[in-house]
Amino acid sequence: MAVRFLSREGRSNLVQYGLRRHFYTDVYHSWLQAPWRVALGAVTILYFGVNCLFAAAYLLVGGVENLGPRSYADAFFFSVQTIATIGYGHMVPVSHAANALVTVESLIGLIGVAMATGLMFAKFARPTARILWSGVAVVAPFEGVPSLMLRVANQRGNQVVEAQIRVTLLISEETSEGIPIRRNIDLHLRRSQSTVFALSWTVVHPLTAESPFVTHTREQLLGGRAEIIASLTGLDDGFNQTIHSRHSWAMDEIAWNARFVDIIGTLPDGRQGVDYRRFHDIVPLEGQNAGPRP
Repeated sequence: MAVRFLSREGRSNLVQYGLRRHFYTDVYHSWLQAPWRVALGAVTILYFGVNCLFAAAYLLVGGVENLGPRSYADAFFFSVQTIATIGYGHMVPVSHAANALVTVESLIGLIGVAMATGLMFAKFARPTARILWSGVAVVAPFEGVPSLMLRVANQRGNQVVEAQIRVTLLISEETSEGIPIRRNIDLHLRRSQSTVFALSWTVVHPLTAESPFVTHTREQLLGGRAEIIASLTGLDDGFNQTIHSRHSWAMDEIAWNARFVDIIGTLPDGRQGVDYRRFHDIVPLEGQNAGPRP
């Protein structure tokens, strides 16, 4: 089975090598992209690591009153009190060397707390999209024209203003000179914008004569490891910032002669409701044909 260029969630599966990178060049970007468990783990490890180093330094230089003889635990907890500016007063520095270490550690603590607070807030306040994409794409007649359709929904109760969606077909081909390329073919959509994206949205690509699903055979699509890539962007009305989401479908994730189950209906009290439990469900079409497969 061929490896996809993008995962279903739109993340790149490419392995980059041959680049010279330095840790400090992308620290902030890596921090924002890292999962919360990784970020919290890094802060915890760094915090204990710094305190362990200063504890060893206090034992080395001495000069801390009431510090147990060669007690690493006492030195560690004295370092914790110093870096956090707690200062319980039981252990105090009495020598110049110890006071110098306390000065350096207090400065590191102030800078560390300021940086950690800013980084945590930036990560916490970073706008994210909770967009739900259909597990499969379907091909069925739409207003008399065979069409490729996919479904997307906003999982939050807010509104995404001026939402725009773009769908492309990613396929490996060769130019007339025999040069292998990865070609992006834009798919024409019946509607690519939504003034207010609050519920679900069925995106429709008509399979006209210009569609790559008509101009390419099934063997060409499979041999070129074709993928459908959808990208949605919009303005979150709560954060007032732009959000985006991507998704990918492989050729074997397209259901032909099938349609999505209708999830919008009227509730007993007369209000309109959306049943997201059936968001990914499809039903085969009987007696209808969406046209020949590519």
